[in-house]
This record gives sequence, structure tokens and C-alpha cells, in this order.
Amino acid sequence: MSAARQQDEDHWDALPAGIRAQVDGYVLQDSLLPAVKLVWDAGRARGIGLHEAEMVVHERYVFHGDRIARTPESPLDLESLTALTSGLPGRVAAIEAVWDGDTVHGWFVNLLAITDDPAGERHLATVHNRRDRDPGQAATEAGRALADHLAVPFHFPDPDDPGYHAPRWRP
Repeated sequence: MSAARQQDEDHWDALPAGIRAQVDGYVLQDSLLPAVKLVWDAGRARGIGLHEAEMVVHERYVFHGDRIARTPESPLDLESLTALTSGLPGRVAAIEAVWDGDTVHGWFVNLLAITDDPAGERHLATVHNRRDRDPGQAATEAGRALADHLAVPFHFPDPDDPGYHAPRWRP
């Protein structure tokens, strides 16, 4: 066992049994952020920082594996995405794809509707790795089809390079 993994287990063992049960409940529901926050909040006095809390929860995801009730994949078909945009306040000015990531799910793409009047961005779909294609390719295909259907621009500056550095869409 690696030293880092042993440290994660030590942090896990240092948490009270009730906290461990609640964290496992969150993990089994695929509720990453509440699980990390709970470990961090309960473990701060035991020397568990945010990074350590993320790693503890990651190890719980590995431990539970296929028993986790994974969040369903977002629909990427044109009809579903069109239905999601039709209920938005304001006019859809653009469709944008933005890379995001975390320690459990790795890199994924958020597909957003950029609106004006009121100005804002509305989440339409989260595209994780898919068996048949990578998230950048899947988000590009779905986002471009939706943007064409709505006759608005589609913006995804770097579908092949996950990261936080890509410029955001500007009118």
C-alpha cells in the first residue's frame, strides 16, 4: 500500500463512526461535494485539509465501486436539449461548452446556454467520458447541433485539451 493511500485510510479511521456512515451514504448516492465538505468539516481538528478530504472521499468511491448509484448521464439529443432551452428566462444568445473536473470524475464538459436579458448562463448538460467517444467530442456534436437549431453561435475553444485556461464566450 502506498504511503498516500495509508494516510487516507488513517484520516478515514480518525473520523467518528457516525461521520463515516454519513460520508458513505453521500458517496453511495454519488454526492461528491457534500461528502467532501463533511469530511473536511469533521476532520479539520484532526488535521484533514480540503485536499486530504477530497482524497479520503476518492478512496471511498474506489471502495464502493459499482455499488454507487451514479448520477444519470445528461441527455444530449437535440429534442431534449431544445426542451431545456425553451424554458429558460431570456433569449439564448449562444451555446458554450466548458471543461471542468474533479478528483472523482476526472475531466468533463458542461454544456451551457448563454442568455441575455437577463444575462447569465444556464446549465444544460454535463458530459462525462462516454464509452463511444470522449466528452469533448460528444459535447461538440451536441452543442453544435443545438446552436445550429437555435441559430446562435457555438463556442468551445479547445475540445481536445481539458483545462481551465480556455477563454469564455463574449458577444
